[in-house]
Amino acid sequence: MDERTESDSDSEDSGPSGYAAARLRLLQGEAQSGPPRRSALADLTDDWLTGLFTAADAPRGASLVAVGGYGRGELSPRSDLDLLLLHDGSADAGEVAALADRVWYPIWDLGLALDHSVRTPVEARKTAGDDLKVQLGLLDARHVVGDLGLTAGLRTAVLADWRNLAPKKLPELRELCEERAERQGELSYLLEPDLKEARGGLRDATALRAVAASWLADAPREGLSDARRRLLDVRDALHLTTGRATDRLALQEQDQVAAELGLLDADTLLRQVYEAARTVSYASDVTWREVSRVLRSRSVRPRLRAMLGGGKGAAAERSPLAEGVVEQDGEVVLARAAKPERDPVLPLRAAAAAAQAGLPLSLHAVRRMAAAVRPLPTPWPAEAREQLVTLLGAGRPTVQVWEALEAEGLITRLLPDWERVRCRPQRNAVHTWTVDRHLVETAVQASELTRRVGRPDLLLVAGLLHDIGKGWPGDHSVAGEIIARDVAARIGFDRADVAVLATLVRHHLLLIETATRRDLDDPATVRAVADAVGAQGTLELLHALTEADALATGPAAWSAWRGSLVADLVKRVGAVLSGDEPEGAEDVAPTAEQERLAVEAFRTGGPVLALRAQTEGVGASASASASGSGSGDEAAGDPEPLGVELVIAVPDQPGVLSAVAGVLAVHRLAVRTAELRGVGLPSGLEDSVLLLNWRVAAEYGSLPQAARLRADLVRALDGSLDIASRLAERDAAYPRRRGVVAPPPRVTVASAGSRLATVIEVRAQDAPGLLHRIGRALESAGVVVRSAHVSTLGANAVDAFYVTEPKPETPTPLSGERAVGVARAVEEALRG
Repeated sequence: MDERTESDSDSEDSGPSGYAAARLRLLQGEAQSGPPRRSALADLTDDWLTGLFTAADAPRGASLVAVGGYGRGELSPRSDLDLLLLHDGSADAGEVAALADRVWYPIWDLGLALDHSVRTPVEARKTAGDDLKVQLGLLDARHVVGDLGLTAGLRTAVLADWRNLAPKKLPELRELCEERAERQGELSYLLEPDLKEARGGLRDATALRAVAASWLADAPREGLSDARRRLLDVRDALHLTTGRATDRLALQEQDQVAAELGLLDADTLLRQVYEAARTVSYASDVTWREVSRVLRSRSVRPRLRAMLGGGKGAAAERSPLAEGVVEQDGEVVLARAAKPERDPVLPLRAAAAAAQAGLPLSLHAVRRMAAAVRPLPTPWPAEAREQLVTLLGAGRPTVQVWEALEAEGLITRLLPDWERVRCRPQRNAVHTWTVDRHLVETAVQASELTRRVGRPDLLLVAGLLHDIGKGWPGDHSVAGEIIARDVAARIGFDRADVAVLATLVRHHLLLIETATRRDLDDPATVRAVADAVGAQGTLELLHALTEADALATGPAAWSAWRGSLVADLVKRVGAVLSGDEPEGAEDVAPTAEQERLAVEAFRTGGPVLALRAQTEGVGASASASASGSGSGDEAAGDPEPLGVELVIAVPDQPGVLSAVAGVLAVHRLAVRTAELRGVGLPSGLEDSVLLLNWRVAAEYGSLPQAARLRADLVRALDGSLDIASRLAERDAAYPRRRGVVAPPPRVTVASAGSRLATVIEVRAQDAPGLLHRIGRALESAGVVVRSAHVSTLGANAVDAFYVTEPKPETPTPLSGERAVGVARAVEEALRG
């Protein structure tokens, strides 16, 4: 009697009802969750299926194989059971079919979803060869019960097939991932994401496992398993709270899922999901780049070997991009001589160079910098601020470079306030992105509008910071103003610029809200905006920031109608503020040293120059000069981040601007700021001298000797040095990169800029030889450059040229029509 009862109990436990009860107890119990529960559920299911298979009196040469997620031992509460009934073909077809029925039907009777197939090893391999999804499932094949040798043989054969076919199959897999991402969107930013199908989700994590199994490339492992575990945990909680086999994290279920996971609220849940998805997405980007590199090298290597007579291939070409930064094999890497532990600006310099070249930062380079680089001093050196602005102004490539820095924690080390907005969701249907990605997107949009403002650097930084207060309680504009002041001062802006940035952040919603919600015919409305903005330049920046912010928000946030309302408001406010603008530039008396150089230039009849290396907040660290005698030594020591002050005095003559700019470009000296003006000589000397006071920096390497600069300048002025040809030869020596498609140059005539001259404003993408081309265009237009004020802000050149008619008696501004013609001619020259 006791024996019969025990036998009946075993039979019940191995049957559908026994399995269902045990499964329910496991899912409802609080002792296990996460990976242990998924593994326990897989073990429980293995035991049940083993009982079903054994009770069916399976023929020899058959086995039951778990594939896909079940094969990995990762069963979520409502996961499908992916099963393959494998047989060697020796049994009768009826026996195999009967075995399948005895296993499949109990699963269906319980209402469990089943993905099943019955195949021989040959059939399984053929199907896998024809169907990539089947092949991916078989890569995770795991023996459950039956003929272990049969299962092991299939696993070995499938892995061998996959590795042999990887060069053909991996591009197909990548295409599938990209198509899925296009359909489902990015998990990192969706308010109702699909945890499995969206980009950065569980499907992508599985694809990375497949790439690793190919032995062709491997994903970055740091954080990837934790990210995958977190997504699986969220899916488990979603299954338990909804009772459905769903992967979409709907809004109405997020609070329940958060509670199931013991999280504070739905926002905390989404931030964790977003962080995990970003880890998977970044690992995918790095892995697929490596796959492409390996496949490309494999296709090139046979041809290269043939060319080299069977020897080893040449080392990958390394092309310099910036100091300590080179391009190699389609990625930006650190130069061999780079020392990140001694160069705190290197991460920003490398990032700016990568974004400007439209290339990804290599994973190894980012990790090396993250491990070794020292913190930047406070305030930042000028070079660091300029490199940040250059990175932000690079347009769309900024996004992938920013993500690479963020993946290794470099962004929050540079900008600690970033942590509060990182991965922060925005529960507003108008917003496409999380707060942090929205800020980067705003900078990307602002990069297209830099030609509309006189201070593109302030526009780009304001774009990055305008919503930085969303990580704090209260009005995010008020909180953001406080944070923006601190950040702007820390990264090295002066008090005036800090005040402008604070105003832009505080009032970044002012124009759009006033234009769409207030009566613009009411003078009090316009006056209130004018009082808040305070200056014409700030209004110009706020107008561009408003548009960039709206464009980065989403398609519903900006329209032609909204744009026209804002433009109308800006026009009205500008009219109120116009009386506050200065009438023109004021003359500045030369210093004693400048006067000495001017006198020497007059006496020698040729150019005289002085190089003075600058240090941050300190006087000159070294200097060198060259005059008619040709004397002068190389400046001692390497220049600090501020660059080098170059002062040139030359007798007044045509072509000075283009000649000096061309010589600097030939010597690979980038112009950061420049001023050109005529100075009078001391009493008794009846002539004038042009004085150029510029700040320059070597693109890479050391500074040229002052004597060499002067010698080339003499040749440029007398026409014996063909600068245009030299620059063209240098450009031709370097391969063209994809780079950034910059906005076209814009050349305008400043209204009421000066009573004594016409002000021609040029806004363009900075490039070697740009100032030389502008100078030649102005000379060809037949105007005299009375003074020039040139500044490079990140990757943007913002230049103002005060020009007059070439009348020797009294400088005369250009007529309106002539000024417009000159501006058009310069713009055409720059576009050509």
